[in-house]
Amino acid sequence: MNKKGIIFVNCLMLIFLLIVFGNNVYAKTDPTLVNKLNTALKEIQSYLVKLATPAAGVAIAAGALIRKFSFGDEEKMRIGKRVIVNAIVCYGIILSLNLIIKFIETVLS
Repeated sequence: MNKKGIIFVNCLMLIFLLIVFGNNVYAKTDPTLVNKLNTALKEIQSYLVKLATPAAGVAIAAGALIRKFSFGDEEKMRIGKRVIVNAIVCYGIILSLNLIIKFIETVLS
């Protein structure tokens, strides 16, 4: 598996954990463990957003620099464009993660 595949699988596992522990449909009262996990996962999500913003900015800047200094080389132009597009897509996924989780919680409850 390449790096993108591993990152994608990790994101899917994180979303699954947030869905499972974020909405407890099996008990009438939330157990302490579920509350702790829910709080911890919300904190992880907030830190992820805080870290993703500068990381996306650096990736976009790096992609722009790669394109700028490609001097007409088509391969480097494609690499720079791919870096920029991947940074924007990943940042969009991270920002929309909260909306996706709230939508799933609404559907399940």
